[in-house]
Amino acid sequence: SKLRDRGYIQGREVVQSGKPNKLIYTLTPEGRTALRHWAARPSTPPSIKDDLLVRLHALDSIDIEPVRTDLMDRLEHHRDRHENYERILKKRFPEGTASGVLDLGNLLLLRLGARHEQMVADFCEEALDALSAMSGKATVVPLDDGKREGKG
Repeated sequence: SKLRDRGYIQGREVVQSGKPNKLIYTLTPEGRTALRHWAARPSTPPSIKDDLLVRLHALDSIDIEPVRTDLMDRLEHHRDRHENYERILKKRFPEGTASGVLDLGNLLLLRLGARHEQMVADFCEEALDALSAMSGKATVVPLDDGKREGKG
């Protein structure tokens, strides 16, 4: 890897039985310096590249049923990911607070992940509701309900 070639990380193999061995990486002093320099630079806002958004933009020119199916699949995917983030948050931060800087970073990342997944699930519900209203098919189960087909 580039990081290893530059001397920023070093890895050690952990032998496991019944599973493939894994590599554990640690930062070298040079890597820690490079990380500090990199982190001091402004971050670049992410761009969204999602072919589903192009399909939604072109709804007047395409068959809507595959888009509806895609939205339902995405909805379930993002609901599942949201539930996973919430499980991790409750397990690692039962009080909802961090005890130090490392914990704070992890708590903030987990909260962002949970909110992102919730927001995308909400968007999928909104899009499905709008498509259903347009075609008269009501098929969306609200996220709060917690009961999905085949999930409980």
